[in-house]
Amino acid sequence: MAVAWPALGLSGAQQASARAAAPRNEAGGFVLSPDRKLLMAEQLIERFYVDTVNANKMVEEAIVAMLKMLDPHSTYSDPDETKELTTPLEGIFSGIGVQFNMLSDTLFVIQTTAGGPSEKVGILPGDRIVQAGDSVIAGRKLPNSRIIKILRGPKGSEVTLKVLRKGSAEPILFNVTRDDIPIYSVDAAYMATPTTGYIRISRFAEATDKEFAQAVEKLKKEGMTDLIVDLEDNTGGYLQAATNLASHFLDKGDLVVYTESPKIPGAEFRVDKRGDLRDGKVVVMVNQYSASASEILAGALQDNDRGLIVGRRTFGKGLVQRPFPFPDGSMIRLTTAKYHTPTGRCIQKPYTSGDDENYRKDILHRYEAGEFSSTDSIRMPDSLRFETLKNHRPVYGGGGIMPDVFVPIDTTAFTTYYRDLVAKGIINKYAITYVDRNRKTLNRDYPTEAKFVKDFAVGDSMLQEIVAMGDRDSVKYNQEMFDRSKAMMATIVKGIIGRDLFEQSTYFKIVNPALSPTYRAALDLVADENRYRDLLKGVSK
Repeated sequence: MAVAWPALGLSGAQQASARAAAPRNEAGGFVLSPDRKLLMAEQLIERFYVDTVNANKMVEEAIVAMLKMLDPHSTYSDPDETKELTTPLEGIFSGIGVQFNMLSDTLFVIQTTAGGPSEKVGILPGDRIVQAGDSVIAGRKLPNSRIIKILRGPKGSEVTLKVLRKGSAEPILFNVTRDDIPIYSVDAAYMATPTTGYIRISRFAEATDKEFAQAVEKLKKEGMTDLIVDLEDNTGGYLQAATNLASHFLDKGDLVVYTESPKIPGAEFRVDKRGDLRDGKVVVMVNQYSASASEILAGALQDNDRGLIVGRRTFGKGLVQRPFPFPDGSMIRLTTAKYHTPTGRCIQKPYTSGDDENYRKDILHRYEAGEFSSTDSIRMPDSLRFETLKNHRPVYGGGGIMPDVFVPIDTTAFTTYYRDLVAKGIINKYAITYVDRNRKTLNRDYPTEAKFVKDFAVGDSMLQEIVAMGDRDSVKYNQEMFDRSKAMMATIVKGIIGRDLFEQSTYFKIVNPALSPTYRAALDLVADENRYRDLLKGVSK
């Protein structure tokens, strides 16, 4: 039985008027606008479908399906997902101010935020939070997302924490008033050599430029003249954060990036004043997971001949998403334009509309093609050849930023045995347990970070404890794989222990020199004045 239009909300007069005015298609039916047809479909289902339907969920799924037909980066997020997406980039949330880890269903405090709510009331690293308000945490196998929701809350709200502490027979109760807690995007900033600074940026957020400027000021006081910027695994963030960072290195008027779109006016982003890092060598570390804002920064420095890029070809995410929030807190992030580097290269790699699966597997396809192990496997046709703006050296488009110095991926120490230990959380659990058992001794024997980095060693007995923990958690021991991964495992464990005792930078001070070939290549390039100059001028590759 056909359903007449009145059943969908049109009166008889409205129906007659609509029939008279509506054009017809080749099949003789009425031509409907897409929005009207979608509304009619939703109304039909809601009024006549045999079972009860969740109209909100149905509409959300329709939105998702529509966006999937466009490109891989146009997305819909519900209110909760939207909050999770925006909080790290906004750079702040309200909570109790602790960095924690879950070990055997117990929340261990790794660090407290300096000057934060927990530090103010006397919570210490190594404390175990077993209950927050009415919510029991210990023994419940709660996911981190649930624990975060328990600990966070409106600024000024109070929560009573029940804490177990070594040496205390009874639990200690702390009344904590939640406050604004910063989310940092500069993971590490330290002097790699007496004159070379190292800054690692994990995301491009609202406060990234401020954090970067503070790190630069600190390192300059320690003697920095050259700088390594680590963007490995940095998947991007806010455009303005990337342009602000690029401005530190460039001259007034230099182009950082521009956008093009057939439907909205394009935009250029130029430096409005001379940067404070115009002198000295600059090397940027990237890999296949460096994307979006990372590629904008790397492309701007490369195209303006201000720095050299070291590592592997970046991800190739050059589509501009504009957020369109709905009143209920949900949001569509819709692609509205494409990013181009100053020379005109489009950052976005090729994609087929609607084929998200193949797009997601692009990194795997690159790996299988040998792109991570040999630069010869990367095809760079002359049609994608561009020239930098000052020195006119060749750079290539086609998606992503091609490094000036290729560094192959190093998988020699990686084994499935090590992978399984990491996947089960054994490495992290052991390091946390070790610090918890030995914190007093470690603080006494290694009063400074420098002494810890220089003198602490992960011995065979410690590694055998890890093996035993793995056995208890069904990670079958393999001697050959253990021997291959042994040095890497020891370095990672030392890094985690150092991070828990001191700060995030400690981890990178330990791990980078031993395990990152890209870091070592960057240091070598900074140290070799002639090679750096020749590469920047395009004399050699």
